Amino acid sequence: MPSALRAVPGSPMKRRGHATPNSRLLPGVLVLGLAFTGSAPGAERTTSGPTAYEKDVDFLLTELGKQSGHFFEQKKIDWKAVEKRFRGEVKKVKSDVEHVKLCARLLAQLEDGHAGITDSKVKLPDETGGQRWTGPRVHLVPMGKGVYVLASFKDALSSGIEPGMEVLRIDGEPARRWLEKKVIAMREEGQGYSTDHQALHAACHWGLAAAEGTRIAFELRDLRGRKKTVAITRRGGPNYAPLGPAFPPEGLEPLGRQSYTKTASGFGYIHLRDVPGDLPDQIDRMLAKLGEIPGLILDMRANGGGGCDHEAVFGRFLAPGETWRQYTGQGSKPYTGPMVVIIDAGVRSAGETVAGMLKEDGRAYLIGDTPTAGMSSQKATLAVPSGLFTVRFSVHSNKSRFNGGKGIEGIGVAPHQIVPYQPADLAAGVDTLIRRAEELLKKGLPAGVVPYPGKK
Repeated sequence: MPSALRAVPGSPMKRRGHATPNSRLLPGVLVLGLAFTGSAPGAERTTSGPTAYEKDVDFLLTELGKQSGHFFEQKKIDWKAVEKRFRGEVKKVKSDVEHVKLCARLLAQLEDGHAGITDSKVKLPDETGGQRWTGPRVHLVPMGKGVYVLASFKDALSSGIEPGMEVLRIDGEPARRWLEKKVIAMREEGQGYSTDHQALHAACHWGLAAAEGTRIAFELRDLRGRKKTVAITRRGGPNYAPLGPAFPPEGLEPLGRQSYTKTASGFGYIHLRDVPGDLPDQIDRMLAKLGEIPGLILDMRANGGGGCDHEAVFGRFLAPGETWRQYTGQGSKPYTGPMVVIIDAGVRSAGETVAGMLKEDGRAYLIGDTPTAGMSSQKATLAVPSGLFTVRFSVHSNKSRFNGGKGIEGIGVAPHQIVPYQPADLAAGVDTLIRRAEELLKKGLPAGVVPYPGKK
């Protein structure tokens, strides 16, 4: 996002303000609820005085500043620079389509993963040329200043791109710099991210996607120091969305979007992919299937959120009828033993609330390679004066008591322990974080960190 791009630790990213806008919008990411076929006549421009477009932009700059301005210091957003930029750019707008795109980019300046345009009367043209959007069947992960292959599938794997390899260059450019430029481009396409670690995580997955048939080249180095360059033609399908665990335990059983099994060591393992309304019931069913277990790994990586009774979820991890802080044990098969929760920057919205409650209220030990996405908030909507569309944006952070009273929005839920992936683990088909979770459950959680006493 060009107005206020903060540096990712260890990166050369500069303050936003120098990116060249990209005219292509990724369908369905931030311009919400719009049709992408056909076109609509532009609003008439007048020869004097502000146009309807300028009035919309002035309205948004003013109201967003009033209602979301309390986030600006936290997110290091220079709203005066945003105002100057967009009051200038709107003067060049000549059609409704250009106006919608400009306002989508304006909303991205909020650094708000929930912000977007909705209920639009404008039909955007299909700019894909009928081509399918697809990834190269490769997922990446930052480690320190480096970039590594987190996962590789099918033709990418058969071409020699293997998990654990260091990615030196992407399309001839240093890999970290390529990802940082991709973050800027994605923000300039109107996509909002509440934190820089969320944006970098997105670049490592969605950022690798492009039109089917296009190529992407990776220069790689394996654990022995041998280098190779592999070019992949994108032809995979929707394989660019984060999956969560790099190597989940064998024998996963699905339940909705969730899955569960036991690890080789006998610990229970549940991967929560989202937060549906019936999540408490799903947890009951998964815990019943797992039976008696000495410890539980709750893997929330890539949890896209949703909505449910969060206190009912917490209650599934207390004894029946037990009171712990503001929660009461409930459910047909609650679990009361030691528990490790795994998070990453792909944990969003309601997923962050669930993980954060388990940490903040002393029920589980959290580990992850980064904090969660930092996009958990209460939203508001506004209709612009022209009536062409409404906008949605965050006005208050969820769980304001978290992070010393700052809440989740723009920060995320930090793990008790940062656990980076290890290239050697990935090369061996081992998920570093699941391995660490099992170690903690075997040895016992660190003393004094998780106050819930658990089983007597």
